[in-house]
Amino acid sequence: MDIGAISSTMSQAKVAQQVSISVLKMSMNTAEQTSASMVAMMEKSLQPHLGSLLDIKA
Repeated sequence: MDIGAISSTMSQAKVAQQVSISVLKMSMNTAEQTSASMVAMMEKSLQPHLGSLLDIKA
């Protein structure tokens, strides 16, 4: 067995795993920001006074 080749392969695998984790963290942060924006937008769109009164004229 070539110890240098095994070490190099393990190092590359570790770097690839770290990159994958970083990309996943970025994706999670983006999803969190998007959901927070959607919640804020939905809260602003609420109009509690609508639908509470019904005026009917015959």
